[in-house]
Amino acid sequence: MNKIIGIVLLVVGVILLYFGWEAYNSVASEATQAITGETTDEAMWYLIGGAVAVVVGLYGVIRGK
Repeated sequence: MNKIIGIVLLVVGVILLYFGWEAYNSVASEATQAITGETTDEAMWYLIGGAVAVVVGLYGVIRGK
């Protein structure tokens, strides 16, 4: 059961990373970066959430029973 949850978290993490990358490279995000020098909160949350989900998912796949 832990491997299934790990795989699901891994897939969700990759999807979140994809959406984060797309949000980071969007026109609105690039305009915000040009004006404020910071990335948008939406892009950062997607990237952070995706990275955490991938790490937890990998741990679940590797250590799952």
